[in-house]
Amino acid sequence: MIEKIFEGSLWQTRFIVILAVIFGLVGSVVLFIVASMDIYGVAVYAFETITTGAHPEHFHEDIVAGIIGAVDLYLIAVVMLIFSFGIYELFISKIDAAEEAGKDEDHGSTILAIHSLDQLKDKIAKVIVMVLVVSFFQKVLHTTFATPLEMLYFALSITALAVGLYFLSKVGHHH
Repeated sequence: MIEKIFEGSLWQTRFIVILAVIFGLVGSVVLFIVASMDIYGVAVYAFETITTGAHPEHFHEDIVAGIIGAVDLYLIAVVMLIFSFGIYELFISKIDAAEEAGKDEDHGSTILAIHSLDQLKDKIAKVIVMVLVVSFFQKVLHTTFATPLEMLYFALSITALAVGLYFLSKVGHHH
């Protein structure tokens, strides 16, 4: 009897992950809002600059860097969203609304469907790699290349990213 009570209590402790789910969702919403405000700020800056007829020296780079920075935040928000959905499905319960949407061919709800911890890690890892790629290109926008060796390093880093993305796209695909 003690074993049954203990096992029941132990099983119920899985609900502690609801904290990670809730705060993961809160973090995701915050990041979506912040990224949207960043895009809004870039749009206002671009509009004001264009309407005044001014053309600052790094205008294009600043606009692109601002937008890429927001995309970076959106991607991190997606990581938090996938994490929250995955943890909920693995520890608490399947999400009925997602399963219903999955039956309808018009909805792509399979991106949030998580069936194992490894699958959750793979999905999160892929999005994190994309965050790193976006961050890399954001940093490159404001980099000046003074020597041919620096340009070679830049070309090699882009090649390494391309190869990495190629192999990342092959993960989980069995032909």
